[in-house]
Amino acid sequence: MSHAGPAGRSGKRLSLKTHAGDNVATVLDDRLDCTRIGGAGPDGDMEIVAGVPFGHKVALNDIAAGAEVIKYGVVIGHATSAIRQGEHVHVHNIA
Repeated sequence: MSHAGPAGRSGKRLSLKTHAGDNVATVLDDRLDCTRIGGAGPDGDMEIVAGVPFGHKVALNDIAAGAEVIKYGVVIGHATSAIRQGEHVHVHNIA
């Protein structure tokens, strides 16, 4: 389990990726206007869309339509449309 992002009110949102094979991270703060998470992307810090609510997921890489969405090392659904890196992942684009 890795905790991505520094604590406090830096310019990055807090997020959590629990398994090396996960392709989503969970956002752990309510800073809806902040658009960066620390240490979660394939190359470290990454841009995310604004407005992702606390406890919701963001894509750590591009996820093709029909591809598995993996959290906790487990398939939690399949993308119903293409999801770009940093986009909100929720019931509107996975089933």
